[in-house]
Order: sequence, then structure tokens, then C-alpha cells
Amino acid sequence: MNLEQFSHYACERVNRYLDQTLSDYAPANGLQEAMRYSLFNGGKRVRPMLTYAVAQLFDEPNELTDACAAAVESIHAYSLIHDDLPAMDDDDLRRGKPTCHIQFDEATAILAGDALQTYAFELLCQEKLNQASIQLAVINTLQQASGRLGMVTGQMIDLSNVNKEMTLEELELMHRHKTGAIIRAAVRMGAQSVGVTNTDQLQALDNYAAAIGLAFQVQDDIIDITSDTQTLGKTQFSDADANKPTYPKLLGLEGAQALAKRLHDDAIEQVMSFGPKATPLVELANYIIARNH
Repeated sequence: MNLEQFSHYACERVNRYLDQTLSDYAPANGLQEAMRYSLFNGGKRVRPMLTYAVAQLFDEPNELTDACAAAVESIHAYSLIHDDLPAMDDDDLRRGKPTCHIQFDEATAILAGDALQTYAFELLCQEKLNQASIQLAVINTLQQASGRLGMVTGQMIDLSNVNKEMTLEELELMHRHKTGAIIRAAVRMGAQSVGVTNTDQLQALDNYAAAIGLAFQVQDDIIDITSDTQTLGKTQFSDADANKPTYPKLLGLEGAQALAKRLHDDAIEQVMSFGPKATPLVELANYIIARNH
């Protein structure tokens, strides 16, 4: 499959799983409306795509792979809800639509984010998956990536450095936590879901994920100043207007573009040994630095 076909396959598969597992619970109707609004608002599903792309390197993706893909996307959706809040980035648009706190209200948005975070682990704990040791392993991977050892610390570093100067090393540390940790988790969980234990293979995949995770953020910084609000689906120059540290600010636009290309090349080199089955991973790396939104 080419990237468009694989993207359609992954989106359809994870969306179906999310829809089926986010069952109605009458006391939480308003809450679940906000959760669904943020889960199904046109996201590209890059992280689930990575989970499925890695799993199929070794075996057919299974229901645990579905749970991993859905869990990663749920964590991502929660992080965006909270990222957009007035106390954080204070954004009114996300993917061309009102952000959760604008569509509903701030309290509902906070609770929807909280619920999506715990929903991710609810998915991974399902008794019907019947793979306790592997389930524990993927839960451990996701909690490390999403909590104080990963994404949340990255967000804290980000908020603590508004209107401050950062070195390139400090900026990389921030983004390896904020963006990169969940991307690395998506890749590792894909391998774990089909029973991969080979340390060399897991290390190559982690190197790939670390490279594209950082490239993803570098490209985000680039398109924040090179794309328009309509294309971005969020307010152009939002990072610059908030006086946040970015790669173009530190390296210049051409320097940031060169870094994104170098990271892209590093990522592809890591998965070449997997042969033709790695094509979706290669094309995803290509997409990450070619996208304009």
C-alpha cells in the first residue's frame, strides 16, 4: 500500500475501534460528547499509523494493536485539549474547528481531557485481550511516555520558557519529551503488540521514532511561519506571538529546514534493514517533513 492507502486503512481501523469501545454511559453523556468531539475532529492519526506500520513489519496487527493505536490517539487528543486551554496556549482553533473549551466550556474541556487520559489505559487493561504480560508492558510504555517522564514534563518545560531564551540543547530536550515521547511510544507499542522482543530491532525502531519525533516538531515550527491559518487549521504565528522558543528562531528558517531533512534521513536509515515492509514507515517520514499543516 502507498501512504494514502495505508493512511485510509489505519484511520478506518482505529476510528472503528474507538467508536466501538467508547460506549455510552448515561451519567457522562455531556462528557462523552466533548470526548468524541476531540477524538473525531479530523486528526491525521499519525501515531496510530505508526503503531500499525510497525506491527505489520512482523505480523498481522491484532486487537491488542488496535487497543494500542486507540490508546495513543486518546492520549494525543487529551494533550491537545489541555494544550489549547487559556492557561496554556490559549488557542481558539484546532484543525479548523473551535477548540474543545470554545465549543463547550473550560471546565468540560478539562474533564474531557482527564477522561481521555484514563480511557487510554482502560483500553489497554481490557480483560478480553487476554495477554496480561504484554498488556502490562504496553501500559508501562505509555505511562512513561505520557506522564512526568515524558509528555507532561515537556509541556511544563515549554510553559516555563515563554519569553525566555533557550539553547538548542534545551529546546531539543523539551521536544523529545513533549512531542517525541508519544511518537516513540506509538512505535514501541506497535512492536510490543505483536510480541517483538529482539533488542536490536526494538533499538532500530526507537532510533527511527526519536528522529521523526523531533523532525515532526521542527516541521511544526517551520509551518507555523510558512503556512496560513486556513491551511494550518489553527492560528498562524501562534508560537511566535506567544514568544515561544522555536527552531526557526534559533537556527533561522533554512537552518531549521536543514535539521528536519537530516533527521528525516537518519530515520529512514534506521528502518532500511526491514526491507519492503518498511515502506509505510519511510513514507511517513517523507510526509512529516513535506506537510504544510
